[in-house]
Amino acid sequence: MQTCLDLHSLDHLLTRVQDGIVCRRQILELGGTDNDIERMLRRRELTQVYVGVYVNHTGRLTRSQHRWAAVLAFWPAALTLESALPGHPLDVVKVAVDLSRRVKNLPRVWVYPTSDLHQRTDWRAGPPTIGLEHATIDVMSRRIGDTDVAGAFSTLAEVCHTRRTTPERIATILDERARIAGRSTIAALLADRRDGACSVLERGYLNLVERAHGLPRGSRQVRSDATGRRTYQDVHYKPYGVIVEPDGLAWHDGTVARTADARRDLAELAVSSALTARVTYGLVFREGCWTAAMIAALLIRQGWPGPFRRCPKCPRDLEVLKP
Repeated sequence: MQTCLDLHSLDHLLTRVQDGIVCRRQILELGGTDNDIERMLRRRELTQVYVGVYVNHTGRLTRSQHRWAAVLAFWPAALTLESALPGHPLDVVKVAVDLSRRVKNLPRVWVYPTSDLHQRTDWRAGPPTIGLEHATIDVMSRRIGDTDVAGAFSTLAEVCHTRRTTPERIATILDERARIAGRSTIAALLADRRDGACSVLERGYLNLVERAHGLPRGSRQVRSDATGRRTYQDVHYKPYGVIVEPDGLAWHDGTVARTADARRDLAELAVSSALTARVTYGLVFREGCWTAAMIAALLIRQGWPGPFRRCPKCPRDLEVLKP
């Protein structure tokens, strides 16, 4: 019996749209039958990934193919949570389905019943994906629920670093969402990101050192051309010629990175007479009060009138060094 399967449309779907993945429903919609599917499986033109989901080769799935297969296995569905964020690793694919559905996970695919699925999903994405702002809020909410506030802020910073969204756009969606666990904390983290904190360490400096001790508000991510190339200063107290650079090991470890940092510091001192203080995780999270006192002393020496404000955690014998 001659097939009515539209092979041209099937080839377009496989090669141009879904990265080699197709499901039974789509083949039937193109005029095919289960016999057509069995024949293509027999000829190894298709290989089963999940029940009713196939790939057009016999090798290992790519990252994109795994994501497509996960979504089509639970259609209508969309990538969600970490799987909806840029650059997330492929250990497990997380997909959202309508809140009314009750389905079981598959190997390396976790399913999350979700309210307002159709309104939150970008159905034109390949594969369909929960909107970036919604996904960011959901991941942050879950991490805050696990008492991992630093992880929640790290998620926010990484997403904003891609420039695919902004704290303002995320805040708008947060206001529109009815029920969000950890809403007030998410709002506070968004405010910190809007104030220029771009990493967990920078946020720690902002809250534990600068704000907690009444230091002047520094300008964040300030452009500089002192080295002859465009660079950015993490925190610049411009009126007083003081720069603070929170140094996380991920960015500043190794001889080459340390040399580049020293070169920047020397260039700033030579061009603008600005002094640079570099602070580490330990100086911020373990010795934040002492660090604040040292930065305050440096600022006072440069003309800041103060006053330094002691926080509830400051040791009784902590003093700001006099110039």
